[in-house]
Amino acid sequence: MKHFLQFNDLTRGEFEYIFERTRWIKDRFKRYIPYQPLSDRTLAMIFEKQSTRTRLSFEAGMHQLGGAAVFLNTRDTQLGRGEPVEDAAQVISRMTDIVMIRTFEQEIIERFAKHSRVPVINGLTNEYHPCQIMADIYTFIEQRGPIQGKTVAWIGDSNNVCNTWLQAAEVLDFNVHVSTPPGYEVEPERAGLYGEDHYEEYADPMDAARAADLVTTDVWTSMGFEAENEERKRDFADWQVDAEMMKIAKKDALFMHCLPAHRGEEVAAEVIDGPQSAVWEEAENRLHTQKALLEYLLLGKVAPL
Repeated sequence: MKHFLQFNDLTRGEFEYIFERTRWIKDRFKRYIPYQPLSDRTLAMIFEKQSTRTRLSFEAGMHQLGGAAVFLNTRDTQLGRGEPVEDAAQVISRMTDIVMIRTFEQEIIERFAKHSRVPVINGLTNEYHPCQIMADIYTFIEQRGPIQGKTVAWIGDSNNVCNTWLQAAEVLDFNVHVSTPPGYEVEPERAGLYGEDHYEEYADPMDAARAADLVTTDVWTSMGFEAENEERKRDFADWQVDAEMMKIAKKDALFMHCLPAHRGEEVAAEVIDGPQSAVWEEAENRLHTQKALLEYLLLGKVAPL
């Protein structure tokens, strides 16, 4: 049994297999050919944080694979009244086949997984967002080919998405140029990094974006940090991805954003709505990569039809 709690829980070979399955599953989806290998399987989706793309992609994806998804909000369950995570894991994992959790501290999902009888997927924590980066990397591969040896420019906060990009660089052998305002730098231990061979930090965001194959960012104020919103707007004012920044990246560089986006803050409207933007395909690919992940965690490697 495997869990997917951090990006580095899987190997490069496993991701290569999942990306190939994603291509196959997406092709069938686009041609309206049903594929339902998870008939009679149930996914429990536990949400402590708000969601649009995570809930929709997992719920629709499980349905398309022939299974069922059950939505559980912690406010409406006994978890919201103080039931221990360990007890909830014992019960929920006896009634379902796989669990996805979107919560705050990584420790919560680690404790749940330790007591779960079924695979557990990280749908987002304060520290990591592995399903998002899996979709982002597949989108890059789909549009530009292998990511190995390429350069990703991360502009903005060293948040859970940034941490996961850094882990992915170690697993899949590419480079990340990180530029954050002073006081928001990468914390290698929190990011779960083994070394510093696959990323470099830049004080000037323009230097980080120079000759990059992919420029990506996220909101300046992540969930849970709303009280810092005005301070962050001031601190991050020079860290907007705009047309000038995209011009110094490679000519065919892509722009990505995990969404939701704030046009005029972390990204200019002309970039996110422009020809280099891959955000809508990136968002859709959450559905397809997660279907491949669900299939792999429940069935292992399957022979193509």
